[in-house]
Amino acid sequence: MKKSWGEKMSKIKEIYQDKLRTVEEGIKLVQNGDCLVVPTGVGEPPALLTALSEHRREYHDVKVFQILPLRKFGYIDPETVEHVRHVAYFLGGVTRAGGQQGWIDYIPSYFSEMPRMFQDGLLPVDTVFTLASPMDEHGYFSISLATDYTMAAIQKARTIVLEVNPNVPYANGNCLVHISQVSAIVEDQTPLTEVGLPVIGPVQEAIGKYVADLIDNGSTIQIGFGAIPDAVVMQLTHKHDLGIHTEMFGDGILTLIESGAVTNRSKNYLPGKVIATFALGSKRLYNFMNRNPQLEMHPVDFTNDPCLAGLNDNLVTINASVQVDFLGQCCSESMGSTPYSGTGGQSDFVRAANRSKGGKSFIVLPATAKDGKISRITPTLTQGSAITTSKNDVNYVVTEFGVAQLRGKSAKQRAKALIAIAHPSFREELTEAAKKMNLL
Repeated sequence: MKKSWGEKMSKIKEIYQDKLRTVEEGIKLVQNGDCLVVPTGVGEPPALLTALSEHRREYHDVKVFQILPLRKFGYIDPETVEHVRHVAYFLGGVTRAGGQQGWIDYIPSYFSEMPRMFQDGLLPVDTVFTLASPMDEHGYFSISLATDYTMAAIQKARTIVLEVNPNVPYANGNCLVHISQVSAIVEDQTPLTEVGLPVIGPVQEAIGKYVADLIDNGSTIQIGFGAIPDAVVMQLTHKHDLGIHTEMFGDGILTLIESGAVTNRSKNYLPGKVIATFALGSKRLYNFMNRNPQLEMHPVDFTNDPCLAGLNDNLVTINASVQVDFLGQCCSESMGSTPYSGTGGQSDFVRAANRSKGGKSFIVLPATAKDGKISRITPTLTQGSAITTSKNDVNYVVTEFGVAQLRGKSAKQRAKALIAIAHPSFREELTEAAKKMNLL
């Protein structure tokens, strides 16, 4: 005899109650030697990670893997790494010093390939801690804030602990976890971390205008994180029928949606939908995400796969860099041999734009650093620099002094175009260096 809908709902609620634990009980499911995976940014569960931090000396050889922590939890501590150690897929403000000093290890990878690396066992996982929305009537939770690699880690993990928070939006897409997959549930009501828009100065604004002028109505946009990408966004509000297929969903994109510039009507791939893999912004952004039919959150091997993202015609990708050499090689993740961030999704989306019919990829950077003392356009990258985007992939490079279009150009043409967008005070010495390299 089939169960009625009411009986099924009652059973789901019973299972929920059976799996409900205190935070202290939840962290006890972590075993010594575990590889604990935590989602990107706002998706990190603060109650669980705070409790783990408080009890960290009770553990041995636990590693916490994450791409971008936003809070400096107590376990991120050089004095207790034999108990709980952070391992980074990307270095941010919270973990950069530890990565540079060596007590935080860093695993390089393309963001898009991380789910496959979990599937193939190249990235280890025993336990997953993640924020989640309240459960729906069918027994599903949404891990909307950071779907990224977390869905793949959940498929491989021994233990999955959800931190259910009513502030987490229930989003659509491939970001749902069923109660049957979950080992334990803890409840918390901590307000979500909010991240405001970066400060946009005249340099960023000038770069933004150059890029915005090259973006056509009907384009599909990917926006990276930072002041320059957001400066581009602020100058697109007068455009029409833009679409969004991106990695990060933030307040800049929300501004575009609210201005009417984004309709997703012109998208030929997943028309009508905003596509992203993690969210980082304000409470207003998180409220917008909740049960919004125009938004879908998907794992990063879907959003960032160059072959899939490149199915969008007129895909425009905008990402920041640190240094570009005469060949167009982009270092976006280190200062020479000193690690600074990580590859993230930059290479994924540069390649996606190159595959896209009518696509354009923009690498954006100020012309100088150190208050104008150092040129970011250089003959060669600083020794030890990590190459994030290769010379074969780079297309447009933009500074506040103009645009250099490199794809299809010779080495000599590239050097000339890049010198033209360098700061005027460095152009003479860059020209002399190019002559010595037989590039002029």
